Amino acid sequence: MKISRFRAEAITVALALTLSACGQSNADAGDSASGTGSDTDWSTVTSVEEGGGMDALVAAAEAEGSLNVIALPHSWANYGEVIQGFKDKYPEITVNEINPNASSKEEIDAAKTNEGTDKAPDVFDLGLGVATTNTDKFAAYKVQNWDQIPDGAKESTGLFYGDYTGIMTIGWNKTKYGDIDVDDLKDTLSDSKFKGTVALNGKPYEAGAAQNGFLAVNLNQGGSITDFQPGLDFFEALKEAGTLTQIDVTDATIDSGQTGVVFDWNYNQASTASRLKEQQGVDWEVKTLPNGEVAQYYNQAINKDAPHPAAARLWEECLYTAEAQNLWLKGGAFHGSGPCHPGSLEHRRCASILCLCWRVSCPSNTACDCWSI
Repeated sequence: MKISRFRAEAITVALALTLSACGQSNADAGDSASGTGSDTDWSTVTSVEEGGGMDALVAAAEAEGSLNVIALPHSWANYGEVIQGFKDKYPEITVNEINPNASSKEEIDAAKTNEGTDKAPDVFDLGLGVATTNTDKFAAYKVQNWDQIPDGAKESTGLFYGDYTGIMTIGWNKTKYGDIDVDDLKDTLSDSKFKGTVALNGKPYEAGAAQNGFLAVNLNQGGSITDFQPGLDFFEALKEAGTLTQIDVTDATIDSGQTGVVFDWNYNQASTASRLKEQQGVDWEVKTLPNGEVAQYYNQAINKDAPHPAAARLWEECLYTAEAQNLWLKGGAFHGSGPCHPGSLEHRRCASILCLCWRVSCPSNTACDCWSI
């Protein structure tokens, strides 16, 4: 099931009420650079061409010397390697990682709290609901690969744009708990053996992962994007059974067993499964929910008050290259700009994720365009 920008905004507002109780430069652009960009106000620049080309952007970003990112856990869609790739490419730019476990709402809160200081985040990585309801905080900017981003996955003026997507899933410690019956989820997860260990990844009215986790469960339980009651009843039942926990899910809570059953994106589940198998010999099982297949892009945006506006734009250019998006693919996330071209991307990983996308977006055994998600 795909969630549109407008539905995401409505869902975010509704859930807030009901749940409150690296790049490579483009050769042409580089050749056309007219200077270092020292006289350019990068906070108002809407494309690299407008700013004088990639050489000018790189020079300006290196002169700023810093980039503030927020809410990017290294295990989330392989962001650790993405960040390291940027550091290796631009060693003169210090990457400051602010609150890696922040929710989408907390990203916006950090921008408000630190507005006018060099501590404010330069860029955001946001769930769709938070992105659509905070466009007044963003600076419009279109990366060089703008035309390769599907129209349905970007705000037309460049205020935000889809970067990667995945499928909502349930993951659990199979070594400890055995099988989970996803066709009888409420009764299964009400079992006392799951006491205090079932979790969404965040709060549904703050975090995209939690919002979509709730939606997946709601659909699985017979609800819709306008009827949340089945999902509310589900989590109320788990709360009464004592199996639901509201602690924030992190690698540490999963590794320690505090959160042994987690609703989260497939790419996060993949990194969890790999880590637990390697470090503890634990089998972390992952499944989609029957009738609850939900997919949604996360979205890049630039803080309109970014303390390092050139570095912010260079970061975005970096993310929308094949080099960086291969790293998202490596982490199990499907990138947002361009199809899977054999030889140009890690095609085997791409094909496996396309197969997963097919299960969500295609009603019959026909050729499937994953961009429809």
